[in-house]
Amino acid sequence: MKGAPGPRTLVSPSQLRSTRGRIVYWVVFSLVLLAFTLAFLFPLYWAVTGAMKSPDELARIPPTLVPEQWQPETFAQAWNELDLGKYFLNTIVVAGGAWLLQLAVAVPAAFALSKLRPVLGGAVLGLMLATLMLPASALLVPTYLTVSDVPLLGVNLLSTPAAIWLPAAASAFNIYLLKRFFDQIPDELIEAATIDGAGPVRILLRIVLPISRPVLAVVSIFAVVAAWKDFIWPLLVLQDPGTQTLSVLLQRVAPDLRLDLLVAGLVLASLPMVGLFLVFQKQILAGLTAGSLKG
Repeated sequence: MKGAPGPRTLVSPSQLRSTRGRIVYWVVFSLVLLAFTLAFLFPLYWAVTGAMKSPDELARIPPTLVPEQWQPETFAQAWNELDLGKYFLNTIVVAGGAWLLQLAVAVPAAFALSKLRPVLGGAVLGLMLATLMLPASALLVPTYLTVSDVPLLGVNLLSTPAAIWLPAAASAFNIYLLKRFFDQIPDELIEAATIDGAGPVRILLRIVLPISRPVLAVVSIFAVVAAWKDFIWPLLVLQDPGTQTLSVLLQRVAPDLRLDLLVAGLVLASLPMVGLFLVFQKQILAGLTAGSLKG
């Protein structure tokens, strides 16, 4: 009896076994890899080298690929003139608070929907997912009115980090992502812990969270990156210049700032997120591909 045929691919195994097939395969593979690498790295190169050009050279048409005179001191000048240290701290506070509050809300909500299965839990999840279908601009006005006069409390949160933290906590996407991962945890583990006398909080802290480190890393990075790069919402609610984030600062000073200093500020503002991805790329890929548990 003949064995089942293998999966069909663009290049058959017989072609790969030939010398010509292997050469063509690796040439095409290398060219495609090089093209994608250039597509991702060239904007970074353009920004970094653009910050080290003179303003006249930066505005020249056609542009120069390599600076005629390297001026790395532009980064230090941008840091000092724009007082970027203060606005970096503002952005770290905003992103860190948004991250912590998102985890504090999304993790228990996802655990409850996945393992506790409350009454009408499916309807609640459906309503949360329905909010993902709404354009972000449609939510700006009601959210702004809410943070400017918090219902029941009557507190005005404008020009405070809480105006960004509280709306960021209601992330339907992160709740859904966590729930999908929690669904893969065997119910037998939860039942065994329940028989041993563990309550829902202890089960979440001692069993679910240690297993869920990969997806928690993904949700954390998504939360930090979203808060770090957000522009429209901080522009609306952070009306005091002293509390603004990097994205709002750079937009505010752009009309009156030298072009090379502006590009240097943009590069410095993006470096933490690039470094975050390089450091945690394994955790990101592991969390995105984790679909089941071994055991």
